Order: sequence, then structure tokens, then C-alpha cells
Amino acid sequence: MKPKITLKQIAKDLGLSVSTVSKALSDSHEIGDVTKNRVQEYAKLQNYKPNTMAKNLKNQRTNTIGVIIPNILNPFFAKVFSGIEKAANAKGYNVITYISNESHNKEKQAMDLLSNGTVDGFILSVAEETQAKNVSSHFKETLREGLPIVMFDRIMEDVNCDKVIVDDFESSVEAVNHLIKLGCKKIALLSCIDNLSVGKHRALGYERALQDNKMEINKRYIIKTDSQTDFDARLEKLISAKEIDGILAVDEHASTMAMKIAIQKGIQIPKELCVIGFADGVWSRRLTPSLSTISQHGPEIGEEAAKLLIEKLESKSETPTFKTTVVKTELRQRDSTRRV
Repeated sequence: MKPKITLKQIAKDLGLSVSTVSKALSDSHEIGDVTKNRVQEYAKLQNYKPNTMAKNLKNQRTNTIGVIIPNILNPFFAKVFSGIEKAANAKGYNVITYISNESHNKEKQAMDLLSNGTVDGFILSVAEETQAKNVSSHFKETLREGLPIVMFDRIMEDVNCDKVIVDDFESSVEAVNHLIKLGCKKIALLSCIDNLSVGKHRALGYERALQDNKMEINKRYIIKTDSQTDFDARLEKLISAKEIDGILAVDEHASTMAMKIAIQKGIQIPKELCVIGFADGVWSRRLTPSLSTISQHGPEIGEEAAKLLIEKLESKSETPTFKTTVVKTELRQRDSTRRV
């Protein structure tokens, strides 16, 4: 491999000082146009690339944001990432992404690896295993080291940092109220994410909406688990009984399986059974019938998270303040619910 040319080598080849070469490559007004053009053309000819890491160490800034996502296959996280990247790039920041694959160890390893001067701060959604174990020491350690964190969607309540969330509780209340307005009287709650904060808040919203409408909370209509195998078996029994006429499914697996099993059992959607799910990936529009959803506006969440982190990085305030931003959701009606 051909060795990379350095500032010193360019200076030696052109008979200039290293300082002059550096200023010429930075387009400094201190260097005349003739010398500047000469240096820049020679550097281009030699395929010179600046040592970004060395420059960052000198400036004590990397202008790079570390993003840790639990699951890249989830369209919600992909949409959030697109928002982060858009907002970061607009402010001149690069993005390094790691996928924790819902693992606490991988999440911690990513933070340890990037905390060595590679990034200026983190944007992340907490891994499933981290929430299940309720472990937050790695986040607190990162904050003590002076690296800011912005959490989104899945958060740890005991970590003092900026957060961007949707109101999962109120979103569920709205969805159940809509099902009731459609005439549904026996509404089921389906959740494969009962070990996550978002799953718990959505379940509480379901219960509150039934209570507010003086409707019975029937435990036979509630499936809350973190095992898809257990969920599928229980869901088959529930739908086969043909008692329920409405479903709030709080995650992707729950909603798609509910639609699939209901159709297999000959249940007409939405005539006999109305279904509302969470998130709003392409799959929800491509199902037959298409799925009504609570859209979480992923790109907006990502943009807000990046905005909060960059504001923190560029702030000169020495007094730490933290805020939680709530991004409003939207109920998008499609073919899986009747019209009012």
C-alpha cells in the first residue's frame, strides 16, 4: 500500500513551512492566492487526506454523534435514524451508528468503544435487555465522563438526561376511545413488549380508557408477554373464541398476528373485528386489509433528539438542565377499522 502523504512531506516537496501548508489547505486569508492554489493543487494531485482524528484531538471535538439503536429491522427505528442524520448533517455533524440487537452487553460495549474520544455525545433508545434488567449504570458513567446523552422512545426514568418520547399512555387512551366510538364493546389488548417501558405505558392507557368509559377490564381479553411463542398460542385461543370485537395491538408482531389469525378464522375485518396497531411502517399499508395505526412520527423524533444533543454540545452553560420533549402521535385510519 502506498504510504499516505503528510503535511510535512508536502511542505518539504514545495519548500514551504508546515504552518503555511496547513493554512493554505484551510483556505486561510493569510496566504496569498498563488501559494494557496499551488499547495491545494499539489495536495489534490498527491491524494492528500487530512488527519481528522489528530485535528479533533487538538480541538477536543469530533463533530460526531454516536447513535445506538436496538433493532434496525424495526421500521420505527429506521425512520428515527433518518431524522437524526438529516438534522445532524444540516449542522455539520457526522453520525456513527451501532445496533445493540436488544443486548445490554452490546449496548454497553458500544458506549465504551465510542466514549474514548470518537464521539461528542450519544442518541439512543434503550435495549430490551437493559430495560428488563433495569440497569442504567453505563449511562450514568458516560454522563459523569462529560458526554451528553439524549434518549428516545425507550428511556430510563432514573437517568438525568434529555429525552424525546411520544405519549404512549394518551395514545392508547385515544385508540381505545376510538374503538368504543366505533361501537366496540369487547376490546382486547395485545402486547409482546410487556418488558419495555413503552409497552407498559400503552397497557395502562388501555385500562384507563375502559375505566373512563365504565367498561369492564376483562383479563381474558388481555395478552401481555415478552415471548412471541407464548403470545401466538394465547392469541389463537382468544381469537378462536370469537368474543372480542376490537383490538389494540401495541407492537408490530401483535398487530400482524392478530390480523393474520383473524383472517384465517374467517373473521371479517372490520365488520366483525376492528384492529388498531402502533407505529406506521410500510407493512401496515400493505396488509390486506390495511392496518389502522397510531403513527409515532419517527423522523420528527429523530430530528428533535439531534437538535437537543447539538444544543447541549454547543451550549456554554455550565449548569446542567434536562428536558423531555413529547412528540404528538396521530391516529391514521385505514381498512382495519370501520368509519364513524
